[in-house]
Amino acid sequence: MMGLTAAPPLDPATALAEALVRRAQNGDSDAFAELLETHYDRIYRTAWRWCGNRDDAEDIAQDVCIKLGGAISGFDGRSAFSSWVYRITLNAVRDWQRAGQRRGRHAKSYAEITPSEAEPDQEAATTNRELWAAVRTLPEKQRDAVLLVYAEELSHAEAADIMGIREATISYHVHEARKTLRGLL
Repeated sequence: MMGLTAAPPLDPATALAEALVRRAQNGDSDAFAELLETHYDRIYRTAWRWCGNRDDAEDIAQDVCIKLGGAISGFDGRSAFSSWVYRITLNAVRDWQRAGQRRGRHAKSYAEITPSEAEPDQEAATTNRELWAAVRTLPEKQRDAVLLVYAEELSHAEAADIMGIREATISYHVHEARKTLRGLL
């Protein structure tokens, strides 16, 4: 008779995170506040990388926090909670971009350097600013793949999970983005 094999035990940090999510889903405001505190820096940094502007990144991060409050009960655990938060953040950024296109707000967002991009060498800072501005002009899927892989330093597998596509597709989008960026720069 074949025995059932048990799932590998969760590491303590993962088990704690899952318990925190369950508590938040059951209405525990302290657990939800702890989740926000844990993920806020990543939400803000992601928004900043996508839009390139501190004020807009703060607005997007606040919108994401509000959306998380309404959506957390729908988190089903099929992906990591952090991947789910990334997807919500990316959707909020896309909403912001569509609204910005309607209002013509792009010029200001390309002028800033993100916090981790500040460099003492002015020439390198200018090049870096131009590179990220060019990345923001890429087609949506290429831009998302490049920002997740290079700005957020995620693996292709992690980026694929967040974008809901295959890992090979991420590689393709990154490859196409590189070709496009070579032509732009």
